[in-house]
Parts: sequence; structure tokens; C-alpha cells
Amino acid sequence: MESEHNPIKIFSGSANKPLAEKVAAFLGVPLGQAEISRFPDGEIKLRIAENVRGLNVYVVQPTNAPAENLMELLILIDALKRASANSITAVIPFFGYARQDRKLRSREPISAKLVANLITVAGADRVVAVDLHAAQIQGFFDIPADNLTAMVQFAQYIEQKGLEDPVVLSPDVGGVARASTFSQRIHASQALFVKKRLSPDAVEIQSLIGDVKGRDVIIADDAIHTGNTMLNACNRVLEEGARSVIACATHAVFAGDSLSLFARSKFSEVIVTDTLYMAGREFPAMFTVLSVSELIAKAIYSIHNHSSVSALFQA
Repeated sequence: MESEHNPIKIFSGSANKPLAEKVAAFLGVPLGQAEISRFPDGEIKLRIAENVRGLNVYVVQPTNAPAENLMELLILIDALKRASANSITAVIPFFGYARQDRKLRSREPISAKLVANLITVAGADRVVAVDLHAAQIQGFFDIPADNLTAMVQFAQYIEQKGLEDPVVLSPDVGGVARASTFSQRIHASQALFVKKRLSPDAVEIQSLIGDVKGRDVIIADDAIHTGNTMLNACNRVLEEGARSVIACATHAVFAGDSLSLFARSKFSEVIVTDTLYMAGREFPAMFTVLSVSELIAKAIYSIHNHSSVSALFQA
């Protein structure tokens, strides 16, 4: 897919190098050479080990915790900028620090905006993310920002199962648009799981809107962090007579012991993607991991050749 006169250069940080390698392989290009190590005191030491002068480069690096992943992305962008790259696109499979995208209470930060500013100031000319926590985060950037979605891949995978009368459930109000896109693609109806937190420490009031009795329920979300809401939603729809429950979430964070909670849950299947990489982590047998490498590679190719990125959502 590479253009001979305008070669694609893919660089990777250390947060998810396996995904970057898949993206580069799909594009038919070698991964760019970057030497990333640590100074004796633990600070990031980095050097671009090849010529990038005048080239359009793409840096693949999720910014999940620890914060060093974000710092590594910023340093990579700065190094490429100082090496006279023509343009730098930050490809962020998982955009961390996105959950504080507005002030819910006084004296809170808007961390998503801060991170957007840092990436822009570091020297990025464009940002490509996958399933942002909230679509309005695109507006936090003063540079072009594309929000790819894995919902197309989830829909294609679910369609192969041949479910008779599925219903797509949003685990909260904020995910209604995402669930709507999903449901339209698989020609399913929608349901909504509503939660209301009484206080930071109080139990939530939960209610289900929609008919799930005797049907296969697909709970669609952008990420699973602790998974409490999704687990509660699963139990609730089963109480309401659902035939089976499948979880679909782009980002497999699984903080704490949440992975073991899902392994013991009543989900018939949990479908995630490879936007995040955790060395040594093994998913239970009920998990299916889809790769977003082709989606990202096609987006890079489209950007590189000045063609439509939105066309990917029609796949």
C-alpha cells in the first residue's frame, strides 16, 4: 500500500509495539527505527535512528496508564519535529485521561483538554484516535482529529453469528450514539441502562429501558475499566429474561481484579480489541480479541493519500 515517491513512515512507542508492527505489516513498510531506553534515574531517553527529513510520519502510541506512555508520545513527537519531519500524525489507539472531559464538580480539571494541548504543543499536525470516550474530545484539538470506531468490526463479527432478534444495550446515557451506530449496522433494536449516582460513595439507582425478554443482548461500550456498570447491566437483563448477553468494548483496560470478575460472570462472550497491550496478560476462554490494525492502517493510508477517512466507517 506504500507510495514509492511518498513513503509512509510508521514509528512506535513502547506502549503497544505489537499493534504498531501489525499496522506496518499491513501497509507493507518496516517499522521506523527509534531507540527508546531509560537514563539511570528512570527518565525516558530517546533517539530517532534514521533520516525522516521531509517525510510524513505516523507515531502509534496509546496513552493509557502509567503516565510515562503519554510522556513517551510527546518526546517521540518532539524528536521527529526536531529531525525535520514534514508532518507528524499521532495515532493514539487508546486516548488516556479522557474521562475528565468536562467539569462535573467545582475545582476539577478538564484533563482531556490538557492532554490535547500537550500533544499539539509537542508538534503533532494531526491526531487519529479509536473510539474516544466522548466524541466532543475531537473539538479539544486545534489540529485535525479523526475518531475511528471499532463498532464496524464488532458489527461484522456479530453478524456472522446469525442472531435472530438481537438488541444493543448502551450501559449509560453517554453511549447511546455509539450503541445506535452499532444497532443500525446489525439491524437490531436498542435498549438503555440508566444509572444515577446519588453521591460519590452512595449506591447507584439503576433502571432498564427497553425490551430484552427472550432476546440476545449485546452491551456496547468504548472501554471496560472496572466493568462494574457492564456487569450490573448483564445481571439486570438476565433478570428481565434475556436469552444471552455479549459484551463488546473497544478498550480492554480491566483495572484491578476486574478481568477475573468477567471470567466468573454470566456473559456468553466478551469481545474486545488490541488497542491496549499488557505484557503477560491472558484473557479467559470466553474472550475474543479483534485487531484494529487494519482499521488504523487504512486510516493512515487514506490520510497519506488525501482520501476520505470517513469512508472507513461505511465498511
